[in-house]
Amino acid sequence: MEAEGTGEVRHWAADVNGISLHVAERGPSTGPAVLIHGFPELWLSWVRAAVILGIPYFPRGPRPMTESFAKLGDGFYINQFQEPGRAERAFGRYDVATVLKKFYALDIDELIAPPGVEIIDFLQAPSSPLPWMTDDELGQYAEKFQKTGFTGPLNYYRTLDINWSLMAPWSGAKIMVPAKFILSENDVGLQSLGTEKYVKSGGLESNVPNVEVSIIEGHHFLQQEKPERVNSEMLSFLDKFASEEASA
Repeated sequence: MEAEGTGEVRHWAADVNGISLHVAERGPSTGPAVLIHGFPELWLSWVRAAVILGIPYFPRGPRPMTESFAKLGDGFYINQFQEPGRAERAFGRYDVATVLKKFYALDIDELIAPPGVEIIDFLQAPSSPLPWMTDDELGQYAEKFQKTGFTGPLNYYRTLDINWSLMAPWSGAKIMVPAKFILSENDVGLQSLGTEKYVKSGGLESNVPNVEVSIIEGHHFLQQEKPERVNSEMLSFLDKFASEEASA
């Protein structure tokens, strides 16, 4: 598939620590911008928008992440994802497109299911198409996950404690480079785990001193839902540095 605009998308695999990572690349190889997506997205998520930082930076905590999440109970989606095979079996009760649609249509404050209920059963899939994704686009995502299954992305959540251990040398580190953080007022990520207070009360700025925050209308998948606004925010941010270089 070719992304909107000019230039062919080149696909290749990067073998890193025994894991094969799919890379979709477009444009010159010098000075690349690395666009990383989360679950349940694909490289196609970046077809319309340039870049977005959708989850705020939190410094490494004093305890493994699963210990911190334990207080949220078994209904919390990350807790359910820890057991190998559990989420895969629950997802398997639905066709792949429905699983994806349930996540893409998120409009709740917390990703926590009632006791005894799997998160995928708790989430609702709207009967009508998503306003920011056509059925054809949804079909492209479903086709990819139909081939690969969901274990790969779910394993990210199963390695949270491993990543926490590996990050020990950077405990207390701050991000000092200029950064742009874009999020939505209706994002489930903002509403949960005290994130809104952290972002709006200066907690994020204390850990990322040179951050510029923009809160715009939309939900969790902003780069697809509001691509023009996201691109405008990012280009205006990057233009500042181009102007500084030109005047230097």
